[in-house]
Amino acid sequence: MPTPQRIDKVKRLLSLRQPDLRVVLEGVTIAHNASAVIRTCDAAGVLRLDLVSPNPDLLGINAAISTRAEKWVDIHLHTSIFECLKSLKKKGFRVAVTHLGKDALGYTELDYTQPLALVFGSEAAGVSPEALALADDKICIPMLGMVQSLNLSVSVGIILFEAVKQRRAHGLYKTRRLSDEEFDRYLARWLSGSGDGKDE
Repeated sequence: MPTPQRIDKVKRLLSLRQPDLRVVLEGVTIAHNASAVIRTCDAAGVLRLDLVSPNPDLLGINAAISTRAEKWVDIHLHTSIFECLKSLKKKGFRVAVTHLGKDALGYTELDYTQPLALVFGSEAAGVSPEALALADDKICIPMLGMVQSLNLSVSVGIILFEAVKQRRAHGLYKTRRLSDEEFDRYLARWLSGSGDGKDE
């Protein structure tokens, strides 16, 4: 039975969740990185993570790295980036893809207060041509060194916390973003200790 303090904490943190900010990982092959990204999503108040992989079972979550954050972030599995992004677009999400091309905006130039899906590609190849074709925006983290890329989980952290900064300034963490029905459903799940879910 959860203590009153535990119930208050769960209610407070669930009220900060941002259902209109999603992270999409495409073709990630290193389980360590996926686990670290889940932890970062939880820290930034992201409610849902989309994982696009032809073999998602190969990405076993490392609890030592995720610190069990997968209990608090819904992970949705897809075999196709096209299916994933088209579905998100139908729900009103703008798609921003990380990309090192010359036409990419600096990541701080994007408006993160809108319904937004942030797409990150594989460690070796980046995002696919299919993801780029579906992108509304392309963003990058400017580099000052000889190496032109960062570790995946570091990139997600930098970009997500720009989103947090903008959303905080916009007051999006001040009021609950979930409907009463969603809030009650997640509250029951989180207090039960199961945490994980496969909702839309």
